Amino acid sequence: MTPKIKYDIISVADVPTDDAISSPRLPVVLVVDDERVIADTLSIILGKSGFTTMTAYDGTEALKLASAVTPDLLISDVVMPGMSGIDLAIAITKLLPACKVLLFSGQAATIDLLAKARIDGHEFTTLTKPVHPTDMLRRISECLGTNKSQFNPALSPDKSELTAFALPN
Repeated sequence: MTPKIKYDIISVADVPTDDAISSPRLPVVLVVDDERVIADTLSIILGKSGFTTMTAYDGTEALKLASAVTPDLLISDVVMPGMSGIDLAIAITKLLPACKVLLFSGQAATIDLLAKARIDGHEFTTLTKPVHPTDMLRRISECLGTNKSQFNPALSPDKSELTAFALPN
């Protein structure tokens, strides 16, 4: 029996509107998830937080986008049909070595895939779904090497009624 988990939804109006980092050029983030609602929601949150976003719903589409417009950061679900997020991350880092990678997943199968990638010499930062937008923005700033830690107080982690932007897999 699958445990029932409650996910609260945050309105787009509650997403931070301040720039997530201080930079003359907005960082480009490629968001990839086969669940369109998750990919689109994350892209909206990042767009309102000062990032330029590109959204793809599978690894092949993401590679085409990354070849056309170089992302500063790839954020991808790990478990997707066809090309996994780990395979995508490996392909993008070979194509664009300066691109940072942040993977996320809500599935236990991720552990085995990440272990195999580590054995092959690939170390990726990972997050577990669901993730609060403030936590996601903080991790993105860490990945990009920025020091912006001031986010919208409406999304602070101590606001227990605002817990996640993602839906379960």
